[in-house]
Amino acid sequence: MTTTAFEPSTTAPRLDSGADVLDNLRALLPDLRAGAAANEQARRLSDDTVAALRRAGAFRIAAPARFGGLETNLRTMLDVSSTIAEGDGGASWVTTLSNINHWALGLFDERAQAEVYADGPDVVISGVVSPTATARRVEGGYRVSGQWPYASASLHATWCTGGVVVLDEDDSVLDQGMALIPSSDYTVDDTWYVAGMRASGSNTVVADDVFVPEHRMLSMMGAFSGSYVAERTDSAFARSAFGPMLVMVLVGPQLGMGRAALDLVTTKAAEKSLAYTVFERQADSVAFQMMVAEAALKIDTAHLHAHRAADDVMRWAEAGVYPDLVSRARVRGDAAVALRSVTEALNILLDATGAGAFADVNALQRIWRDSNVGARHAVMLPRVSVETYGKALLGVELHDHITPII
Repeated sequence: MTTTAFEPSTTAPRLDSGADVLDNLRALLPDLRAGAAANEQARRLSDDTVAALRRAGAFRIAAPARFGGLETNLRTMLDVSSTIAEGDGGASWVTTLSNINHWALGLFDERAQAEVYADGPDVVISGVVSPTATARRVEGGYRVSGQWPYASASLHATWCTGGVVVLDEDDSVLDQGMALIPSSDYTVDDTWYVAGMRASGSNTVVADDVFVPEHRMLSMMGAFSGSYVAERTDSAFARSAFGPMLVMVLVGPQLGMGRAALDLVTTKAAEKSLAYTVFERQADSVAFQMMVAEAALKIDTAHLHAHRAADDVMRWAEAGVYPDLVSRARVRGDAAVALRSVTEALNILLDATGAGAFADVNALQRIWRDSNVGARHAVMLPRVSVETYGKALLGVELHDHITPII
Protein backbone atom coordinates (compact mmCIF):
# COMPACT_ATOMS: atom_id res chain seq x y z
CA MET A 1 0.00 0.00 0.00
CA THR A 2 1.27 3.46 -0.89
CA THR A 3 0.31 6.53 1.07
CA THR A 4 0.59 10.28 0.72
CA ALA A 5 -0.37 12.74 3.42
CA PHE A 6 -3.62 14.52 2.58
CA GLU A 7 -5.08 16.86 5.14
CA PRO A 8 -8.18 15.18 6.62
CA SER A 9 -11.42 17.12 6.31
CA THR A 10 -13.80 17.44 9.24
CA THR A 11 -16.81 18.14 7.04
CA ALA A 12 -18.33 16.11 4.23
CA PRO A 13 -17.84 17.81 0.84
CA ARG A 14 -20.81 18.92 -1.23
CA LEU A 15 -21.44 16.53 -4.10
CA ASP A 16 -24.65 17.89 -5.62
CA SER A 17 -23.24 19.05 -8.95
CA GLY A 18 -20.23 19.17 -11.20
CA ALA A 19 -19.52 22.66 -9.85
CA ASP A 20 -19.29 21.19 -6.34
CA VAL A 21 -16.80 18.59 -7.52
CA LEU A 22 -14.66 21.27 -9.17
CA ASP A 23 -14.65 23.31 -5.96
CA ASN A 24 -13.58 20.22 -4.01
CA LEU A 25 -10.79 19.48 -6.48
CA ARG A 26 -9.43 23.02 -6.42
CA ALA A 27 -9.11 22.70 -2.66
CA LEU A 28 -7.13 19.47 -3.22
CA LEU A 29 -4.57 21.00 -5.58
CA PRO A 30 -1.85 21.72 -2.96
CA ASP A 31 -1.96 18.09 -1.81
CA LEU A 32 -2.03 16.77 -5.38
CA ARG A 33 1.06 18.82 -6.24
CA ALA A 34 2.82 17.67 -3.08
CA GLY A 35 2.20 14.01 -3.86
CA ALA A 36 2.85 14.03 -7.61
CA ALA A 37 6.56 13.18 -7.48
CA ALA A 38 6.00 10.28 -5.06
CA ASN A 39 3.19 8.93 -7.24
CA GLU A 40 5.47 9.02 -10.25
CA GLN A 41 8.25 7.23 -8.41
CA ALA A 42 5.83 4.53 -7.24
CA ARG A 43 4.42 4.17 -10.79
CA ARG A 44 0.92 4.35 -9.36
CA LEU A 45 -1.33 6.71 -7.46
CA SER A 46 -1.13 6.44 -3.71
CA ASP A 47 -4.16 5.05 -1.94
CA ASP A 48 -4.53 8.43 -0.23
CA THR A 49 -4.64 10.20 -3.59
CA VAL A 50 -7.39 7.91 -4.88
CA ALA A 51 -9.33 8.23 -1.62
CA ALA A 52 -9.12 12.03 -1.78
CA LEU A 53 -10.28 12.10 -5.40
CA ARG A 54 -13.13 9.75 -4.54
CA ARG A 55 -14.16 11.90 -1.58
CA ALA A 56 -14.11 14.98 -3.82
CA GLY A 57 -16.55 13.26 -6.21
CA ALA A 58 -14.11 12.97 -9.11
CA PHE A 59 -15.18 9.42 -9.99
CA ARG A 60 -18.93 10.05 -10.04
CA ILE A 61 -19.27 12.88 -12.56
CA ALA A 62 -20.06 10.52 -15.46
CA ALA A 63 -21.94 7.84 -13.53
CA PRO A 64 -25.69 7.59 -14.26
CA ALA A 65 -27.90 9.70 -12.01
CA ARG A 66 -30.24 6.80 -11.32
CA PHE A 67 -27.33 5.04 -9.60
CA GLY A 68 -26.26 8.06 -7.57
CA GLY A 69 -23.90 9.61 -10.10
CA LEU A 70 -23.91 13.20 -11.30
CA GLU A 71 -24.29 12.40 -15.03
CA THR A 72 -22.84 15.77 -16.02
CA ASN A 73 -21.55 16.42 -19.55
CA LEU A 74 -18.40 16.39 -21.65
CA ARG A 75 -17.49 19.97 -20.77
CA THR A 76 -17.55 19.14 -17.05
CA MET A 77 -15.46 16.03 -17.71
CA LEU A 78 -12.84 18.24 -19.40
CA ASP A 79 -12.95 20.73 -16.53
CA VAL A 80 -12.53 18.01 -13.90
CA SER A 81 -9.65 16.37 -15.77
CA SER A 82 -7.86 19.64 -16.41
CA THR A 83 -8.25 20.81 -12.82
CA ILE A 84 -6.73 17.61 -11.43
CA ALA A 85 -3.94 17.84 -14.02
CA GLU A 86 -2.90 21.20 -12.60
CA GLY A 87 -1.76 19.20 -9.57
CA ASP A 88 -0.81 15.78 -10.96
CA GLY A 89 -1.00 14.65 -14.58
CA GLY A 90 -1.03 10.97 -13.63
CA ALA A 91 -3.93 11.46 -11.23
CA SER A 92 -5.82 13.28 -13.96
CA TRP A 93 -5.19 10.48 -16.46
CA VAL A 94 -6.50 7.84 -14.06
CA THR A 95 -9.61 9.90 -13.32
CA THR A 96 -10.19 10.70 -16.99
CA LEU A 97 -9.98 7.09 -18.15
CA SER A 98 -12.17 5.91 -15.31
CA ASN A 99 -14.79 8.54 -16.11
CA ILE A 100 -15.00 7.74 -19.81
CA ASN A 101 -15.56 4.13 -18.78
CA HIS A 102 -18.36 5.29 -16.48
CA TRP A 103 -19.94 7.03 -19.46
CA ALA A 104 -19.48 3.96 -21.67
CA LEU A 105 -20.99 1.78 -18.95
CA GLY A 106 -24.18 3.80 -19.41
CA LEU A 107 -24.45 2.20 -22.86
CA PHE A 108 -24.51 -1.34 -21.44
CA ASP A 109 -27.56 -3.34 -20.42
CA GLU A 110 -28.95 -1.91 -17.17
CA ARG A 111 -28.24 -5.19 -15.35
CA ALA A 112 -24.53 -4.63 -15.92
CA GLN A 113 -24.80 -1.09 -14.60
CA ALA A 114 -26.60 -2.28 -11.48
CA GLU A 115 -23.79 -4.74 -10.77
CA VAL A 116 -21.05 -2.12 -11.05
CA TYR A 117 -22.92 0.45 -8.94
CA ALA A 118 -24.16 -1.97 -6.29
CA ASP A 119 -22.09 -0.15 -3.64
CA GLY A 120 -22.45 3.37 -5.04
CA PRO A 121 -21.20 5.53 -7.91
CA ASP A 122 -17.62 6.22 -6.73
CA VAL A 123 -16.12 3.28 -8.60
CA VAL A 124 -12.76 3.23 -10.39
CA ILE A 125 -13.09 1.52 -13.78
CA SER A 126 -10.19 0.61 -16.04
CA GLY A 127 -10.60 -0.03 -19.73
CA VAL A 128 -9.01 -0.57 -23.14
CA VAL A 129 -11.00 -0.22 -26.36
CA SER A 130 -8.50 -2.00 -28.60
CA PRO A 131 -9.75 -5.56 -29.32
CA THR A 132 -6.68 -7.47 -28.15
CA ALA A 133 -8.67 -10.38 -26.68
CA THR A 134 -11.19 -12.87 -28.05
CA ALA A 135 -14.71 -13.70 -26.95
CA ARG A 136 -16.34 -16.99 -27.97
CA ARG A 137 -20.06 -17.46 -27.75
CA VAL A 138 -21.27 -20.00 -25.21
CA GLU A 139 -24.61 -20.57 -23.56
CA GLY A 140 -25.62 -17.43 -21.68
CA GLY A 141 -22.65 -15.33 -22.75
CA TYR A 142 -19.02 -15.56 -23.79
CA ARG A 143 -15.67 -17.06 -22.79
CA VAL A 144 -13.07 -14.30 -22.93
CA SER A 145 -9.28 -14.71 -23.10
CA GLY A 146 -6.52 -12.25 -23.87
CA GLN A 147 -4.54 -9.28 -22.65
CA TRP A 148 -5.19 -5.55 -22.61
CA PRO A 149 -1.98 -3.50 -22.37
CA TYR A 150 -2.05 0.15 -21.32
CA ALA A 151 -4.99 -0.33 -18.96
CA SER A 152 -4.89 2.97 -17.09
CA ALA A 153 -6.21 2.90 -13.52
CA SER A 154 -5.63 -0.87 -13.47
CA LEU A 155 -4.22 -0.89 -9.92
CA HIS A 156 -7.25 0.73 -8.29
CA ALA A 157 -10.07 -0.48 -10.54
CA THR A 158 -12.74 -2.89 -9.36
CA TRP A 159 -14.01 -3.40 -12.92
CA CYS A 160 -12.40 -3.35 -16.36
CA THR A 161 -13.83 -2.98 -19.85
CA GLY A 162 -11.79 -4.71 -22.55
CA GLY A 163 -12.09 -4.73 -26.32
CA VAL A 164 -12.67 -8.16 -27.85
CA VAL A 165 -13.10 -9.79 -31.23
CA VAL A 166 -16.28 -11.87 -30.99
CA LEU A 167 -15.91 -15.27 -32.67
CA ASP A 168 -18.32 -18.09 -33.40
CA GLU A 169 -17.55 -21.79 -32.99
CA ASP A 170 -15.77 -21.78 -36.39
CA ASP A 171 -13.56 -18.79 -35.47
CA SER A 172 -15.47 -16.54 -37.84
CA VAL A 173 -15.62 -12.92 -36.70
CA LEU A 174 -19.12 -11.91 -35.63
CA ASP A 175 -18.50 -8.51 -34.09
CA GLN A 176 -16.12 -6.29 -32.17
CA GLY A 177 -17.23 -5.98 -28.58
CA MET A 178 -16.46 -4.53 -25.19
CA ALA A 179 -16.50 -6.98 -22.28
CA LEU A 180 -17.15 -5.80 -18.72
CA ILE A 181 -15.22 -7.88 -16.18
CA PRO A 182 -14.89 -7.60 -12.37
CA SER A 183 -11.37 -7.39 -10.92
CA SER A 184 -11.88 -10.77 -9.24
CA ASP A 185 -11.87 -12.39 -12.69
CA TYR A 186 -8.65 -10.92 -14.11
CA THR A 187 -5.03 -10.35 -13.14
CA VAL A 188 -2.78 -7.32 -13.65
CA ASP A 189 0.74 -7.78 -15.03
CA ASP A 190 3.30 -5.15 -13.98
CA THR A 191 4.34 -3.80 -17.40
CA TRP A 192 4.14 -0.01 -17.09
CA TYR A 193 7.77 1.17 -17.35
CA VAL A 194 7.71 4.39 -19.35
CA ALA A 195 9.16 7.90 -19.65
CA GLY A 196 6.00 9.75 -18.61
CA MET A 197 2.54 9.27 -17.12
CA ARG A 198 4.18 6.76 -14.79
CA ALA A 199 1.66 7.40 -12.01
CA SER A 200 -1.23 6.22 -14.18
CA GLY A 201 -0.44 2.56 -13.49
CA SER A 202 -1.36 1.66 -17.06
CA ASN A 203 -0.39 -1.98 -16.76
CA THR A 204 -1.60 -5.05 -18.65
CA VAL A 205 -4.91 -6.67 -17.67
CA VAL A 206 -5.07 -10.41 -18.37
CA ALA A 207 -8.20 -12.57 -18.73
CA ASP A 208 -7.88 -16.35 -18.93
CA ASP A 209 -11.05 -18.08 -20.13
CA VAL A 210 -13.32 -15.76 -18.15
CA PHE A 211 -17.08 -16.17 -18.46
CA VAL A 212 -18.80 -12.90 -19.37
CA PRO A 213 -22.62 -13.01 -19.32
CA GLU A 214 -24.51 -11.65 -22.30
CA HIS A 215 -25.58 -8.49 -20.48
CA ARG A 216 -21.96 -7.51 -19.85
CA MET A 217 -21.02 -7.36 -23.53
CA LEU A 218 -21.43 -4.22 -25.65
CA SER A 219 -21.34 -4.26 -29.46
CA MET A 220 -18.69 -1.75 -30.47
CA MET A 221 -19.76 -1.68 -34.11
CA GLY A 222 -23.14 -0.52 -32.92
CA ALA A 223 -21.63 2.02 -30.53
CA PHE A 224 -19.38 3.49 -33.23
CA SER A 225 -22.45 4.14 -35.38
CA GLY A 226 -24.56 5.55 -32.55
CA SER A 227 -26.68 2.46 -31.89
CA TYR A 228 -26.61 1.79 -28.15
CA VAL A 229 -28.03 -1.13 -26.17
CA ALA A 230 -29.32 1.16 -23.43
CA GLU A 231 -31.44 3.68 -25.31
CA ARG A 232 -31.63 6.52 -22.78
CA THR A 233 -34.16 8.91 -24.25
CA ASP A 234 -34.20 10.73 -20.90
CA SER A 235 -30.46 11.49 -20.92
CA ALA A 236 -28.66 13.72 -23.41
CA PHE A 237 -25.36 12.73 -21.80
CA ALA A 238 -25.98 9.05 -22.52
CA ARG A 239 -26.85 9.90 -26.14
CA SER A 240 -23.52 11.65 -26.78
CA ALA A 241 -21.63 10.41 -29.84
CA PHE A 242 -19.21 7.61 -28.95
CA GLY A 243 -16.19 8.55 -31.08
CA PRO A 244 -16.14 12.26 -30.17
CA MET A 245 -16.57 11.42 -26.48
CA LEU A 246 -13.74 8.91 -26.51
CA VAL A 247 -11.32 11.27 -28.24
CA MET A 248 -12.15 14.54 -26.51
CA VAL A 249 -11.95 13.37 -22.89
CA LEU A 250 -8.25 12.62 -23.40
CA VAL A 251 -7.64 16.29 -24.13
CA GLY A 252 -8.67 17.30 -20.60
CA PRO A 253 -5.42 16.35 -18.85
CA GLN A 254 -3.44 18.21 -21.52
CA LEU A 255 -5.31 21.45 -20.85
CA GLY A 256 -4.52 21.30 -17.15
CA MET A 257 -0.88 20.39 -17.67
CA GLY A 258 -0.53 23.32 -20.06
CA ARG A 259 -1.96 25.69 -17.46
CA ALA A 260 0.25 24.23 -14.74
CA ALA A 261 3.42 24.64 -16.81
CA LEU A 262 2.57 28.23 -17.73
CA ASP A 263 1.89 29.07 -14.09
CA LEU A 264 5.21 27.58 -12.98
CA VAL A 265 7.16 29.59 -15.53
CA THR A 266 5.40 32.92 -15.01
CA THR A 267 5.54 32.64 -11.22
CA LYS A 268 9.31 32.15 -11.21
CA ALA A 269 10.05 34.70 -13.93
CA ALA A 270 10.14 37.63 -11.51
CA GLU A 271 12.73 36.04 -9.23
CA LYS A 272 14.95 34.01 -11.56
CA SER A 273 17.73 35.42 -13.73
CA LEU A 274 18.22 34.63 -17.40
CA ALA A 275 21.50 32.73 -17.51
CA TYR A 276 24.42 34.21 -19.46
CA THR A 277 22.59 37.50 -20.06
CA VAL A 278 22.40 40.87 -18.30
CA PHE A 279 18.85 40.16 -17.11
CA GLU A 280 18.54 39.58 -13.39
CA ARG A 281 14.87 38.75 -13.94
CA GLN A 282 13.61 36.56 -16.75
CA ALA A 283 10.51 38.73 -16.86
CA ASP A 284 12.56 41.71 -18.11
CA SER A 285 13.80 39.95 -21.25
CA VAL A 286 11.86 40.72 -24.42
CA ALA A 287 12.76 37.31 -25.84
CA PHE A 288 11.43 35.64 -22.69
CA GLN A 289 8.28 37.77 -22.79
CA MET A 290 7.61 36.74 -26.37
CA MET A 291 8.12 33.05 -25.65
CA VAL A 292 5.76 33.16 -22.67
CA ALA A 293 3.14 35.02 -24.71
CA GLU A 294 3.42 32.54 -27.58
CA ALA A 295 3.06 29.61 -25.20
CA ALA A 296 0.07 31.21 -23.47
CA LEU A 297 -1.68 31.80 -26.80
CA LYS A 298 -1.14 28.19 -27.83
CA ILE A 299 -2.62 27.01 -24.53
CA ASP A 300 -5.57 29.35 -25.13
CA THR A 301 -5.95 27.88 -28.61
CA ALA A 302 -6.10 24.39 -27.12
CA HIS A 303 -8.86 25.46 -24.75
CA LEU A 304 -10.87 27.16 -27.49
CA HIS A 305 -10.84 24.09 -29.74
CA ALA A 306 -11.53 21.68 -26.87
CA HIS A 307 -14.42 23.74 -25.53
CA ARG A 308 -15.95 24.23 -28.98
CA ALA A 309 -15.88 20.49 -29.58
CA ALA A 310 -17.28 19.67 -26.13
CA ASP A 311 -20.07 22.21 -26.52
CA ASP A 312 -20.98 20.81 -29.94
CA VAL A 313 -21.05 17.23 -28.63
CA MET A 314 -23.40 18.40 -25.87
CA ARG A 315 -25.57 20.38 -28.29
CA TRP A 316 -25.96 17.42 -30.66
CA ALA A 317 -26.88 15.11 -27.80
CA GLU A 318 -29.42 17.54 -26.35
CA ALA A 319 -31.05 17.85 -29.78
CA GLY A 320 -31.16 14.07 -30.14
CA VAL A 321 -29.03 14.29 -33.28
CA TYR A 322 -26.21 11.88 -34.08
CA PRO A 323 -23.64 14.09 -35.86
CA ASP A 324 -22.69 13.41 -39.46
CA LEU A 325 -19.26 12.19 -40.54
CA VAL A 326 -17.82 15.64 -41.26
CA SER A 327 -18.92 16.95 -37.87
CA ARG A 328 -17.48 13.97 -36.02
CA ALA A 329 -14.24 14.22 -38.00
CA ARG A 330 -13.99 17.90 -37.12
CA VAL A 331 -14.10 16.99 -33.43
CA ARG A 332 -11.07 14.81 -34.04
CA GLY A 333 -9.49 17.79 -35.77
CA ASP A 334 -10.24 19.97 -32.74
CA ALA A 335 -8.58 17.39 -30.51
CA ALA A 336 -5.54 17.32 -32.79
CA VAL A 337 -5.11 21.09 -32.70
CA ALA A 338 -5.54 21.14 -28.92
CA LEU A 339 -2.94 18.41 -28.40
CA ARG A 340 -0.45 19.91 -30.81
CA SER A 341 -0.90 23.37 -29.30
CA VAL A 342 -0.19 22.19 -25.75
CA THR A 343 2.81 20.14 -26.87
CA GLU A 344 4.24 23.13 -28.72
CA ALA A 345 3.54 25.44 -25.77
CA LEU A 346 5.39 23.17 -23.37
CA ASN A 347 8.38 22.99 -25.70
CA ILE A 348 8.48 26.78 -25.85
CA LEU A 349 8.31 27.04 -22.06
CA LEU A 350 11.17 24.56 -21.73
CA ASP A 351 13.17 26.58 -24.25
CA ALA A 352 12.48 29.72 -22.23
CA THR A 353 13.57 28.24 -18.92
CA GLY A 354 16.58 26.28 -20.17
CA ALA A 355 18.28 23.07 -19.11
CA GLY A 356 17.67 23.71 -15.41
CA ALA A 357 14.01 22.85 -15.97
CA PHE A 358 15.02 19.22 -16.53
CA ALA A 359 16.27 18.74 -12.97
CA ASP A 360 14.38 16.00 -11.14
CA VAL A 361 13.27 18.49 -8.49
CA ASN A 362 11.67 20.75 -11.10
CA ALA A 363 8.01 19.90 -11.65
CA LEU A 364 8.13 21.38 -15.14
CA GLN A 365 10.06 18.43 -16.57
CA ARG A 366 7.55 15.96 -15.13
CA ILE A 367 4.67 17.92 -16.65
CA TRP A 368 6.50 17.94 -19.99
CA ARG A 369 7.07 14.17 -19.89
CA ASP A 370 3.53 13.37 -18.73
CA SER A 371 2.01 15.59 -21.40
CA ASN A 372 4.17 14.22 -24.20
CA VAL A 373 3.39 10.60 -23.34
CA GLY A 374 -0.33 11.30 -22.94
CA ALA A 375 -0.44 13.18 -26.25
CA ARG A 376 0.79 10.05 -28.04
CA HIS A 377 -2.22 7.96 -27.07
CA ALA A 378 -3.15 5.98 -30.17
CA VAL A 379 -6.79 7.11 -30.09
CA MET A 380 -5.90 10.73 -30.79
CA LEU A 381 -2.70 10.92 -32.84
CA PRO A 382 -2.94 14.39 -34.43
CA ARG A 383 -1.90 13.47 -37.98
CA VAL A 384 -4.39 10.60 -38.14
CA SER A 385 -7.12 12.95 -36.91
CA VAL A 386 -6.24 15.71 -39.37
CA GLU A 387 -6.10 13.23 -42.26
CA THR A 388 -9.52 11.92 -41.24
CA TYR A 389 -10.97 15.44 -41.16
CA GLY A 390 -9.43 16.37 -44.51
CA LYS A 391 -10.81 13.27 -46.22
CA ALA A 392 -14.25 13.91 -44.70
CA LEU A 393 -14.25 17.53 -45.88
CA LEU A 394 -13.28 16.53 -49.42
CA GLY A 395 -15.60 13.55 -49.65
CA VAL A 396 -12.64 11.22 -50.18
CA GLU A 397 -13.21 7.53 -49.49
CA LEU A 398 -12.15 6.86 -45.91
CA HIS A 399 -11.39 3.16 -46.37
CA ASP A 400 -13.59 2.10 -43.47
CA HIS A 401 -13.00 5.52 -41.90
CA ILE A 402 -9.25 4.91 -41.31
CA THR A 403 -10.34 4.33 -37.73
CA PRO A 404 -13.78 3.36 -36.40
CA ILE A 405 -13.34 5.88 -33.58
CA ILE A 406 -14.85 8.86 -35.35
